[in-house]
Amino acid sequence: MTLLPIFQPEPCITRVDLPDGRFCVVVDDALCDPHALVAMASAARAQFRPVDFNAYPGIHLPASHELEAAFAAFFERHIRPRFPARQLLRMHARLAMVTTPPRQLRPCQWLCHADDFDVAPGRSIQAAVLYLFEDKQLGGTSFYEPKGTAQATRQLFADALAMPPAVFARRYGWRPGYMAGDNAFFRRIGQVDARWNRLVFYDGAMLHSGDIDAPDRLTDDPETGRLTLNGFFTCRRDGP
Repeated sequence: MTLLPIFQPEPCITRVDLPDGRFCVVVDDALCDPHALVAMASAARAQFRPVDFNAYPGIHLPASHELEAAFAAFFERHIRPRFPARQLLRMHARLAMVTTPPRQLRPCQWLCHADDFDVAPGRSIQAAVLYLFEDKQLGGTSFYEPKGTAQATRQLFADALAMPPAVFARRYGWRPGYMAGDNAFFRRIGQVDARWNRLVFYDGAMLHSGDIDAPDRLTDDPETGRLTLNGFFTCRRDGP
């Protein structure tokens, strides 16, 4: 089957360097017709479901096989060679919307996170987010590094999963709500602003968080909310 030209055949790609050799890859004007994808999401609005398989604070809709195939083809041709990724083993994608009010967040949703928790040795995961909203106040993506030791950071994440919100907030002096830049435990090392039809790829092992600075603007309407297309690409790692 011939893939529809969903993604730009000659994309505008920029590498954004971060400290210690880390980086992300930004593709502007990524889709040929982003409004068509928003219209599709809007038509399927009733099919979005709450995320119950990870800590994403909102709702999701699995991408169609055709969209996943086009996304994978774009990644293989334009993105994979830019990462230490030798062979694409599997991928999945979904449309998603951040919708959870700050007062309803669990402690693990107050923190930044990584996407490589189930990646086997010798493999890597590249993650991607495509912004499908024009309201820049809905926020882009920030990248972080821990300020404390690896052991202390592991304990912080474990407690965020296990403790009730009030207990976690009291123990760590953490103010409930979405991550918003530097705090006592994490340092922001880079930020990509939201832009209509902008696609960002990054190493899934890198700590990151959406910049939800105006949670009062969140909605479950794909036409006006923080609609994104998220992709996850598991690869055989390049090198030893």
